[in-house]
Amino acid sequence: MTDRVDAMNLFIRVARTRSFSVAARECGVSQPTVSRAIASLERELGVALLARTPRSVNLTEAGAAYFSRLEIALNALDEAADAVRGSGVLSGTLRIATSSSFGQRVVIPRLPGFMAAHPQLRVTLQLEDHRQDLISQGIDVALRFGALEDSSAVARKMRSWPRIAAASPGYLAKAGVPQNPADLASCQVFASPANNGAGLTLRKGSQVASVKVDCRANVSTNEGRIAAAVAGMGIVISTSGSCAQEIADGVLVRVLEEWDLGQVDLHAVYAVGRQAKPAARAFTEFLLAELARLPRHQPRLGKAGSSAVAFGNPGSAPPD
Repeated sequence: MTDRVDAMNLFIRVARTRSFSVAARECGVSQPTVSRAIASLERELGVALLARTPRSVNLTEAGAAYFSRLEIALNALDEAADAVRGSGVLSGTLRIATSSSFGQRVVIPRLPGFMAAHPQLRVTLQLEDHRQDLISQGIDVALRFGALEDSSAVARKMRSWPRIAAASPGYLAKAGVPQNPADLASCQVFASPANNGAGLTLRKGSQVASVKVDCRANVSTNEGRIAAAVAGMGIVISTSGSCAQEIADGVLVRVLEEWDLGQVDLHAVYAVGRQAKPAARAFTEFLLAELARLPRHQPRLGKAGSSAVAFGNPGSAPPD
């Protein structure tokens, strides 16, 4: 494989996977072919793009700079070809990153509809509760909850959900139902890892209460924290949407409902310095339309058979 563009594409795959063998397998070529293509590219540029050791492959400083610019250029070439063909058909691979709960409960149930509308498009969905590096991991769009740490990122606000506290009926029967925020200090409270052993701020009218919460068990994912609460291990602090199904089924019950725990914003985030792929823009618009169908407010009572609509129900009715 001597074509320069093919060598560039192989470099992109090696940079993303940090592996010559994985890149070769994904591209359907042999590992020596990948090695020769990268070596040829490095000779042509006069710099080392990759630092190789027996156990790892990492980008050099020059390689990281080349990678970020090259991916933009190759995407532009693909989009130019599509524009000339005039087909308007989305193709290639769309890489989406989001949290485990949102991916399982919202994105995956709705993905068949999006992919059916774009049959030539491949989708890679990366589910992790820590924030991904969009450039080094080749993410086209990340769906992120909470404050945006990177002020240079290009972001679009999608929606907000209130944060709530909920626990299983069994746990509340054993530990008691919290009557005020101070009661949370004596409970097992599953908050995010950043809040475990730290404080929560709750508001009711002009009242503001801060309480330190902790839990003997530290669970790294939101989905895991909800499961722990269902198992009777404590009170979970999460968004109303992420545990709506559990509340509807009666396996979780809201507590301190009259207190405001704040809200969590969802943004679609694109890497800085890179024009969003048409497929990423199309997926964002698709998801916005789907989110508009979800109710804005969840019922206050967590009883089985209630009308709460969980994140993952793509057939929910539009909000009133």
